[in-house]
Amino acid sequence: MAAPSLKKIAYHTLQQGKTLAGLAHKELSTKLMEVFAPEAAPGKFSIDRDLIKEVRRSIENLENIDWKEAEAGIYPKSQLFEAPWLEWAKKYPLVWFDMPLTWQRRKKNKTRDIPLDVNQEDYPDYYLQNFHHQTDGYLSEHSAEIYDLQVEILFNGTADSMRRRVLSPLKTGLKKSLSDNSKKVKVLDIATGTGRTLQQIQSALPKVELYGLDLSGSYLKQASKYLSSRSGDIVQLIKGNAEKMPFESASFQALTCVFLFHELPREARQNVLNECFRLLEPGGSLILADSIQIEDSPKFTPIMESFHKIFHEPYYRDYIVDNINLRLEESGFYSITSESHFMTKVWKATKPF
Repeated sequence: MAAPSLKKIAYHTLQQGKTLAGLAHKELSTKLMEVFAPEAAPGKFSIDRDLIKEVRRSIENLENIDWKEAEAGIYPKSQLFEAPWLEWAKKYPLVWFDMPLTWQRRKKNKTRDIPLDVNQEDYPDYYLQNFHHQTDGYLSEHSAEIYDLQVEILFNGTADSMRRRVLSPLKTGLKKSLSDNSKKVKVLDIATGTGRTLQQIQSALPKVELYGLDLSGSYLKQASKYLSSRSGDIVQLIKGNAEKMPFESASFQALTCVFLFHELPREARQNVLNECFRLLEPGGSLILADSIQIEDSPKFTPIMESFHKIFHEPYYRDYIVDNINLRLEESGFYSITSESHFMTKVWKATKPF
């Protein structure tokens, strides 16, 4: 067996460092909350040794497939090291300064603490919340500015690795379209947020015409800033509700949607899938990535059942038992497959010809 390359060693070392940094941050922040805002501290969550082993094994498997797919050319190896390190270093103090506000919302159970200048009629009611106890919800530049770093900490440095799991099925779904040079291939990323998934797609598929849609103007502004600092063609960013997207029918060859569905009520999930079916041309692919579910990842049930208690995730408990395969079928999709990687489940579905 050949010895691992220096780049592979560097990648695994980087991931281990990010994991340790995430764990250290959460340990320290929890202790500070217990001292300065004990009423805000969530109940104790016990995790046994077997579950810890499963978590470690799952993270290791995620890292291995991440490296393997980069080595196979599904995306450049440089993407494994891609992160706005300097920006995150500058923003890290903001995460700490934001914590007392989060503690106060936890303490008072304030889950709809939305900026006063927001016109609430512009958004569905389920959106007007402080998901994750996030300051301003998804409705301010401050929230958008520190979101990616907060998510990276939450998932112990694995967030980008989990997002990348959409790239292989996306490239597979687009194989026929990419071989046809007579027309431009168009891909829409739904609930694009700060644009990290878009950047990954752009890196893996530089010739594709990319669009990003999100309901938050503040997050789209952050996405524009992030994407414009990277090389590549201009990405078109549009503000809109995924339940009623402002595009013509059959106008995309593929759609991606990452980490949206667990924050939607059931009816909205179905509405979004119906819209996805409408937007795809016949033969087009939908790549959906979100949290794992109890049915396919029962070993992580204690983590899933505690998640909505520790973080404000009002629709998560329903999501983890929802039958997304059936919803996809009800929308008209076929050839539905799914697989899980650490805390992320990825579906691929096709619109019939």
